[in-house]
Amino acid sequence: MSTTTRLPFRTKLAYGFGAVAFGVKNNGFDYFLLLFYSQVMGVDAPLVGLALLIALLFDAVSDPVVGYLSDNTHSKWGRRHPWMYASALPVAICYLLLWIPPSGLSGNELFPYILVLAILIRVCITLFEVPSSALSAELTQDYDDRTSLFSYRYFFGWIGGTLMATVALAVFLAPTETIPNGLLNKAGYGIYGIVASIVILVSILVTALGTHGQIVNFKPAPPKRVMSLKRIFVEIYETLGDKSFLALFLTALFGAVAAGLSAGLTFYMSGYFWEFSTDQISFLSFSIIISAFLALFLSPIISKRVGKKRGAIMVGVAAFTIAPSPVVLRLLGLMPENGDPMLYPIVWFAFIAEITLVITLSILTSSMMADLVEDSEIRTARRSEGVLFAAVTFARKSVQGFGVLAASGVLALVQFPKGVAPGQVPEETIFKLGLFYAPLLFFIWMMAIACLKLYRIDRSTHEDNLRKLAAQED
Repeated sequence: MSTTTRLPFRTKLAYGFGAVAFGVKNNGFDYFLLLFYSQVMGVDAPLVGLALLIALLFDAVSDPVVGYLSDNTHSKWGRRHPWMYASALPVAICYLLLWIPPSGLSGNELFPYILVLAILIRVCITLFEVPSSALSAELTQDYDDRTSLFSYRYFFGWIGGTLMATVALAVFLAPTETIPNGLLNKAGYGIYGIVASIVILVSILVTALGTHGQIVNFKPAPPKRVMSLKRIFVEIYETLGDKSFLALFLTALFGAVAAGLSAGLTFYMSGYFWEFSTDQISFLSFSIIISAFLALFLSPIISKRVGKKRGAIMVGVAAFTIAPSPVVLRLLGLMPENGDPMLYPIVWFAFIAEITLVITLSILTSSMMADLVEDSEIRTARRSEGVLFAAVTFARKSVQGFGVLAASGVLALVQFPKGVAPGQVPEETIFKLGLFYAPLLFFIWMMAIACLKLYRIDRSTHEDNLRKLAAQED
């Protein structure tokens, strides 16, 4: 069974490394997909957002079902690992195809292609992401060690996505003599797809193999039962019927939309609003590594000193006050003009602070979700790690659905032109972009933080739950 003793460092590394897979996938969906298909392939931006939104509806079913099935899987490899192994090759292949669209299709004709692959990628990544997320609550029951475990998970997730984006910008999408704006290089996106798919495959296998030896310590699946779709969803509803879960679910949902809005417009803000060069944008993305390192050490300290809930609220308020501040200051005429040597350092420092706090918030809320497992077990007499994490994973995936849809909606609202270079967009359009972006981002993030107040499990509650479960086993 899982333990309250501290996990070995090598286990944390192996577990965390798998996050590279969805770090790379999420980064591609968040930052490159809208730009690639709208500016390079000529698809209307709202159609790209619509394809991702429709694919999101499939997650509404696949995520909780996969979570439930992984909770009830009987195999010699435990409940989670069969699903993790099965996901590796399909998700890598589908992700590769996304960046190499058929040559016979162009413009809005690509909508069905984007839609089908978005659905397949979501389903395939779910087969890994949900069981591997649920694995965290089985690896350790220790209140602080869970935060440490998620620190490594988010560290590798952000590092993986950041390094892939940096390489893509600096190498695959670098300006050439024939294509001075590298972000419009179609062939570069194809090379990115090849490399990214290989990285996704390797990272999934590293986590599955690296945690395989821990299977003997996990709790067994419940006795086999005759199941029906109705019974599955009744038990899912029972598991999720908790105020603390609702708090984390709503936080993840609002946070995902806000993060998707920010990510979907990142290159528009960096390249068009601030008019940074490709090298500057590349360094900005690469600097996320600094934030990931800071969050790796900051989140366990906050968990120990002020607790997860209080710490998450404090960190969230700070992060989402900082996030829109440079844009607001520009709208008020209080920022240096584009091209001024002081502009980039100011935006860079604000960006590093924001991302550090965002990663820390994600680590703390994920650790809070793991603490719900024992609380739910006492309430329902079932251990449902998969269902709980599947629900919040579904919310987080809306980064690519509602978030990108919101981003594409903003672009349509300000009538942002297609295929134009930075500096050629009318000033009025740029001003409107910032005017819609900053207040909307702040409002959605504050809604996310407000939801955290509903969460009720602290250190003493968690330890009391462990004692109750131990007494039941004796």
